[in-house]
Amino acid sequence: MKGKVSQRGLGMPSSPIRRLAGAAREAELRGTTVYRLNIGQPDVPTPPQAIEALRHITRDVLEYSPSEGLESLRVKMAEYYSRCGLDIRPDEIIITTGGSEAVLFAFMACLDPGDEIIIPEPAYANYMAFAISTGARIVPVTTTIADGFRLPPVAEFERLITPRTKGILVCNPNNPTGYIYTRRELEAIAGLASRHGLFLFSDEVYREFCYSDQPFVSVMSLPEVRENAVLIDSVSKRYNECGIRIGALVSRDPEVRANVMKFCQARLSPPLLGQIVAEASVDTPEEYMKEVYDRYLERRDYLIGRINAIPGCHSPMPMGAFYTVASLPVDDADEFCRWCLEEFSHEGATVFMAPASGFYTDREAGRDQVRIAYVHDIPYLAAALDTLEAALRAYPGRKA
Repeated sequence: MKGKVSQRGLGMPSSPIRRLAGAAREAELRGTTVYRLNIGQPDVPTPPQAIEALRHITRDVLEYSPSEGLESLRVKMAEYYSRCGLDIRPDEIIITTGGSEAVLFAFMACLDPGDEIIIPEPAYANYMAFAISTGARIVPVTTTIADGFRLPPVAEFERLITPRTKGILVCNPNNPTGYIYTRRELEAIAGLASRHGLFLFSDEVYREFCYSDQPFVSVMSLPEVRENAVLIDSVSKRYNECGIRIGALVSRDPEVRANVMKFCQARLSPPLLGQIVAEASVDTPEEYMKEVYDRYLERRDYLIGRINAIPGCHSPMPMGAFYTVASLPVDDADEFCRWCLEEFSHEGATVFMAPASGFYTDREAGRDQVRIAYVHDIPYLAAALDTLEAALRAYPGRKA
């Protein structure tokens, strides 16, 4: 008799960012050029000092690191946070295998099966996957493209709090929408979390990419949640080194850190080579960071202008990160994205996007939306958008 797989696995959603990767590979095998707008994999070179650190590793043994990460890296990250105006000690930083593991360990350390966590959506799809992994339930606060994905009043959050609510999670700047939380919004959410004794998880991996005049505000700077805040961080996008898989979880609460450390010890240690590269990256010159920032700003302006010039398409102006959610004149964006890869080509090319339905807990939401990552240069984006425009003209499921 065949064994039965877990209900947890059956209930786990496929990634909207990667689930069509097989179809993209098949298209490329047919000789079709695939413009990949689905994933936040920057084309910007990794900082030279990071590559040099990798080339000149002097260790004779590639050993386990401490479960909490190399002390030297945690010291460097504390210096980085200090430059950001945050008072964070090295012992309050736990190094993780990417920001994804930081989210997973934060949920595992703070949430029990059946607990609820309030998250504005559309939201990064892996939050749903990690909630399912821990047996927790996401309670969404839905924002709308018509309102630029602006947050509703904090009363909407408070209305959703039940005896099972354990936390609120924000992603700032937001993936997938590019929305940036104002200080007033964050202070209102922090006050709510403090009044109800809730954790406030904050995913801030895109803090370097803020295109508005208002300063970026970290939850770690808000006194209302000094003990309740859990920061999720990563070097992947900041230094264009997604593949080294180094992130961080930051908490001032010793009990939270002690719980997280049990899961860290169970997985032994974060990647040694990645930590060496990350440590070298922390001192990346400001000139490099400014050049990368300027590239993304130029790409954002170009992309949004082109999308909004296509009949029937709309995207709000994202103010941070390097993504946008756009509505398309199609009846089903999931089907449209599949069709683009499996049935369509224009001058030998097609386009790969992430259906936005996977960023909502209600899969009927966002059915005419896609997430687009502007992580390529303008000639690449121009060719991709030419292809998208041709696809929309040809698609049989186009809205009237």
